[in-house]
Amino acid sequence: MRVLVACEFSGIVRDAFIKQGYDATSCDLLPTESPGPHYEGDIRDILGESWDLMIAHPPCTYLAVSGARWFKQRKREQEDALNFVRLLLGAPIPHIALENPISVISTKIRKPDQIIQPWMFGHGETKATCLWLKNLPPLKPTNIVDGREGRVWKEPPSPDRWKNRSRTLFGIAEAMADQWGNFLVVGGKRSNL
Repeated sequence: MRVLVACEFSGIVRDAFIKQGYDATSCDLLPTESPGPHYEGDIRDILGESWDLMIAHPPCTYLAVSGARWFKQRKREQEDALNFVRLLLGAPIPHIALENPISVISTKIRKPDQIIQPWMFGHGETKATCLWLKNLPPLKPTNIVDGREGRVWKEPPSPDRWKNRSRTLFGIAEAMADQWGNFLVVGGKRSNL
């Protein structure tokens, strides 16, 4: 099974799928932070390469409601961001998960299929993350823990603040690889679909 992790520089989700034995590649305009299969460039260059599953993390800068105060000034950028989301959701890939924080995707495109929190997957913090799913089941919590600390908004100003806020947490990545990977297994054997 071939897995594409779109808009991921960290390699966290890609590596979770590789650990489970899948052929996974990340793609981002930035180089990867973790050695492994990575296409450094525009996702549009490789969307049509016979992927079985795509996990997409489009930039949330012009989408997240946390930046709503800037929406009036950034209408063009927001429309471009929404068109990018539409492109990803409409990609010729049979199974797609697109993740983003609470955002205008919900009102401009469609409501998410699921909203998850890090504390459902072993991380004692809050960060509501929406999932828009195509031919995939919702994720089931794997390790509900105490702690409801909002780490993301406490990230101090720095050049890497946006990177630190955008990385997928390991528990969520492992749940994606385990649950969605197993969902796509046919007859107990990994499928070439």
